[in-house]
Amino acid sequence: MEKPKILIVDDEQDLCQLMKTALQKEGITEIATAGSIKEGWQQFVKFEPDLAILDVMLPDGEGYDLCRKIRDVSRIPILFLSAKSDEIDKILGLAIGGDDYITKPFSPKEMAYRVKAQLRRAGIYSMEAASSHAPAQADKNIGEFTINGDETEISKDGKVLELTAKEVGLMACFMRNPKHILSKETLFETVWGEDFYGADNTLMVHIRRLREKIEENPSEPAYIVTVKGLGYRFNP
Repeated sequence: MEKPKILIVDDEQDLCQLMKTALQKEGITEIATAGSIKEGWQQFVKFEPDLAILDVMLPDGEGYDLCRKIRDVSRIPILFLSAKSDEIDKILGLAIGGDDYITKPFSPKEMAYRVKAQLRRAGIYSMEAASSHAPAQADKNIGEFTINGDETEISKDGKVLELTAKEVGLMACFMRNPKHILSKETLFETVWGEDFYGADNTLMVHIRRLREKIEENPSEPAYIVTVKGLGYRFNP
């Protein structure tokens, strides 16, 4: 299977680089970038990508316009990036031909997982293809829990847990550091890839939801324990 090719159209160069790095870590290395609709269309024609990531707000118009041009000639998966989180904006993006809508700020790792999911649905990407870019990693067992080699799936007592990308990221972080106290700052900056400042409530909500999925009694957690004033400790 050929390497999947990704086109990123966003005028924030730092964000483009973050996304490229996240995709490359997942074995997706054929990546082109553009900073405007005009340049994005030129790259689309020249590069012939298998998937496009389009920012909604671009210097010369909206990513929706570029999506319409692409949809006239191609059915490749299209993901929108936007700072707009209103439901109507998401509906518009999907209605004109988008396949997914990611609200800024977002985790580059989650974005990479979403890209892989869309490529798999399109029959372009497989875990076997990814393994050709990097050595296969063995599953890791920590107590009752197992994390697969590429840290995308968590099992408890042999049963796969239905976790979101953020929850998988948190569990991966805990499982790499069993019985160690991890600060809230460390957890958030590792999983979200952003500065922790002002994000305490966001982390607490995700920890609570994770506990609801892995604990026998989420109100009295045995696995993810709060260490007052310091952070959290994972007790497998």
